[in-house]
Amino acid sequence: MVIPGRLLAALVLIVGLALAAQQEPDPKVVFEEAQAALARGHYAEAERGFREVLRMSPDLAAAHAKLGVVFMRTNRLNEAIEAFTKARELAPHLTGIDLNLGLAFYRQRNFPEAIPAFSRALDTRPGAFQPRFLLGLSYFMTDDYAHTVQTLEPLSSQEKTDLDYLYVMGICCGKLKRQTDSDKTFEQLVLAGGETGHMQLLPGKAYLDLFEIPSAQKELEKAVALAPALPFAHLNLGVAYQRQGMLEQAGEEFKKEMTVTPREPWSYDNLGTVYADRGDTGHAAEMFRKALALDGRMPPSLAGLGKTLLREGKAAEALPSLKRAVEGEPGSTSYHYLLGQAYLKLAEQTDADKQFAAARRIQIESVESQTPKMPDTNVPPEAPSR
Repeated sequence: MVIPGRLLAALVLIVGLALAAQQEPDPKVVFEEAQAALARGHYAEAERGFREVLRMSPDLAAAHAKLGVVFMRTNRLNEAIEAFTKARELAPHLTGIDLNLGLAFYRQRNFPEAIPAFSRALDTRPGAFQPRFLLGLSYFMTDDYAHTVQTLEPLSSQEKTDLDYLYVMGICCGKLKRQTDSDKTFEQLVLAGGETGHMQLLPGKAYLDLFEIPSAQKELEKAVALAPALPFAHLNLGVAYQRQGMLEQAGEEFKKEMTVTPREPWSYDNLGTVYADRGDTGHAAEMFRKALALDGRMPPSLAGLGKTLLREGKAAEALPSLKRAVEGEPGSTSYHYLLGQAYLKLAEQTDADKQFAAARRIQIESVESQTPKMPDTNVPPEAPSR
């Protein structure tokens, strides 16, 4: 029997579709296999599996979320954020999605974006430790000390021996002028860690950040006495001396730090500043150059070198360093001013005026941002954002 051409073509199509249907894998099975690969740490296999699932079911939120986990564990943070965001769009209440999204932003050090993600995770599970702790640290990294304390204080009973927790809370209480709470927290920090150089360094550094210099000096002197080879102890003690005008003692501490951490550029930078403050421009320039040899992008060292060269009447040599300092830290009033001075000495008045204008603008904006504004009495105040 001869089969007509059209009928034959239809039969071939039907058979082909049937075979394709038999060969198409089950998305559930592929998902489970990819999940097992993820658990074993076989990330390439897991990624292929979850991508295959999404080829078959593009709107499966769980597959997007698991693919985000693969990206996180392979340090592909932008792709992780994209995957978690897609999963959240498809299933806003998917378990763990906001926590993972917050973690991806946190690992990118994008703390402003991490905060809302951790806030949502905490709203979903108010008693959960991890989102609360990470939310508090994110607030801390954005200098929002009030929200840091508000978020972390409920953990005080269970975290009373955790050194990171105590360090952060001590600094925040100090920044908020809760001096008694700050001192008690740092005392607890030392008790929790024991009488070691490292434990003295932590409160010493915290007091330094709070500009409580006598307290910082006391703790840091204990640190270097207990552990003379402790990294960064001499550096911080030198800064404490420097801020009190004790330049000779500061210089000695920076030199000691160089023997402990010879690849640390800040010791050279700070010693360069000490030499500059003492009028020794030759040694100052030498130290700034050594700092820049270790890290050529440091705006303070670039500006320090430029300022030193200006003092020596070498405006043309100072110009490249000062330009790079401004590029690295465009919000610095002093860097713009120094660059303007260099242009002025080179008789480049237009460029000098631009830098002076930028310095004035930044200064005005800084003052305005710190000036309390009277509230509009016709608009009800909003509740504080989390």
